[in-house]
Amino acid sequence: MFIDRAKIYVKGGDGGNGAVAFRREKYVPRGGPSGGDGGKGGDVVLMVDSGLSTLMDFKYKVHYKAERGEHGQGSNKVGRSAGDLIIRVPPGTVVKDPETGDVLADLVENGQTFIAARGGRGGRGNARFASSIHRAPDFAEKGEPGEERWILLELKLIADVGLIGFPNAGKSTLLSRMTSARPKIADYPFTTLSPNLGVVDLGTGEGRSFVVADIPGLIEGAHEGLGLGHEFLRHVERTRLLVHVIDAAGLENDPIEGFHVINRELREYSLKLSQKPQLIAANKMDLPQARENYERIEAAFKKEGFEVMPISGATGQGVKQLLLRIQQILSKMPETVETEEIKEYTIREEEPFKISKGGQVFSVSGSLVERLVAMTDLENESAVKRLQRTFKKIGLDEALKKEGIKQGDSVKIGDVEFYYME
Repeated sequence: MFIDRAKIYVKGGDGGNGAVAFRREKYVPRGGPSGGDGGKGGDVVLMVDSGLSTLMDFKYKVHYKAERGEHGQGSNKVGRSAGDLIIRVPPGTVVKDPETGDVLADLVENGQTFIAARGGRGGRGNARFASSIHRAPDFAEKGEPGEERWILLELKLIADVGLIGFPNAGKSTLLSRMTSARPKIADYPFTTLSPNLGVVDLGTGEGRSFVVADIPGLIEGAHEGLGLGHEFLRHVERTRLLVHVIDAAGLENDPIEGFHVINRELREYSLKLSQKPQLIAANKMDLPQARENYERIEAAFKKEGFEVMPISGATGQGVKQLLLRIQQILSKMPETVETEEIKEYTIREEEPFKISKGGQVFSVSGSLVERLVAMTDLENESAVKRLQRTFKKIGLDEALKKEGIKQGDSVKIGDVEFYYME
């Protein structure tokens, strides 16, 4: 099954909690705090695997969560950091923010990686809070929560050549002649329901091999979602050369008019896509109608600056010549893969806190304050007092007073609710 879109949830591992411990050794008076730090949570990492060609795995599993770090221990022992969760994706996977549509990563090379969600840092043990004033701190930090979000994966096939044209133009038959690919072929529209890839090997001394993709479902209105074209037009974007397969026999539509219809669809979808070089393959030359039309077809396209090559996918006529011509054109073109423009994106922004009021409840949001609460052991009085001092230091107390907070009002931060006391 070919799946080229998937929405998945990723969460980095939480950091391990810091430890509260004290040295109690016979010959070490005033041993002091010895709680170690927690380990870092694992990252969720997307990695390109050239052995994959579809996003099918994500149809059956949607949620991915990395392991948390180990908790710290006494004697200043630091908890073990968790390993990263590696998610393998096929080459050509574009990672997007599902809400904004921004491109976060474009993964095209084997082994290329992208951190989709970072693991949280480990909480500090009580030994880290000792000072000349506070010599025996009896609190530690909890581990930082890992980043979490939904991401959208879109696959854009990486091929040197894209076969485009109307349904029944003979693209799948031609692909089977050009390569060892064996797409399903039958005599009715939309036989091909997913893109097919094949590798052309011209043999020793004939030139380098190249990858061909059969792009299905292009009809008039494809850029607006008609037919199957809207689903698969993006797979043409990475190709270096387009081979436009036309039905020279004109059994269902005029081949010249059909050529321009398809090109209008390319232009409406992407101006850049319509500017890719095209080689026209006049197919079905084994039929008498095609041989009668060929002179007119060649003259019309030659006038527009396009090269036309007569072929027959059914008999193999002219296919070898077409492959050699494709190889000649590709040899003069750069081999770099076109990639998407990446938008800079970070989840963890040290944004100022925001306060919103609803009755006697003051809701405070912001990555900094929410993280401070999440990393505080609210069952520990000393830890809560430290959190209150931090709130005062960052100006939250003053801001709440300006908003009109009164004794006994509620302050909600994340999932935690506090009562305001002067």
